[in-house]
Parts: sequence; structure tokens; C-alpha cells
Amino acid sequence: MNPGPGEVWLADLGLAAKTRPVVIVSRWDPDSHRALILYVPLTTQSRPSSYEVPIPRLPFLDRESFANVQGMGSIPIIRLERQIGRIPEQTMANIRKALVYALDLGPGPGNHKNP
Repeated sequence: MNPGPGEVWLADLGLAAKTRPVVIVSRWDPDSHRALILYVPLTTQSRPSSYEVPIPRLPFLDRESFANVQGMGSIPIIRLERQIGRIPEQTMANIRKALVYALDLGPGPGNHKNP
């Protein structure tokens, strides 16, 4: 199994003995020997901010959803249960932008401001 960016999987995140949908954000690496995968969880609760990306209504999601980049994490690949779909490329581009913002990875040195 080699999950790719933009794929939506049900994953065991160790929360209340149930699976949750996550968007894979790890880079595509066809020859990967990695044991962990990076993900952003999907949520149905909106807290409008630069850390959330709306997910368009998709057939494999039963409600309006949002990618919460503040919840980014890593899990062992074996905790991914099954792929349920893929998000549109434009939505994935928006998630990447939100990650750049959240992780302060903008261009050039001194790109952040301290309060």
C-alpha cells in the first residue's frame, strides 16, 4: 500500500474506537519505505479560519466537511483502513496553501512576525 496525496482514507486515529476520514498530505513517493504517513483530518465542525479548508460536497462524504490543517499528524500506514475517495486537485492545492500558512513555510527568511 502506497497512499498518495489527495486520497481520502478511513483511519484509526485511536479516538473512541472508530475510524475517521483523513486526507493524505505526504508527498508521492513510489519507492517509499516509510512507515508513517502524514495526514490532515476531516471534520464536520467549522471554525472559520485560515487553518480550515472547505471540502466540496463529494459522494463519499455524508456531510459538509472541512480539512483541519491544525490537526495534521502522522500515523503508521497500517492504521489506514481503506481508501474512500479522492479530493479535487483545486481543493488539494488549497490544503497545501493552508499548510504553508500554518507551518510558516512562506518564501524567504523572516517570513513570520512575532507579536
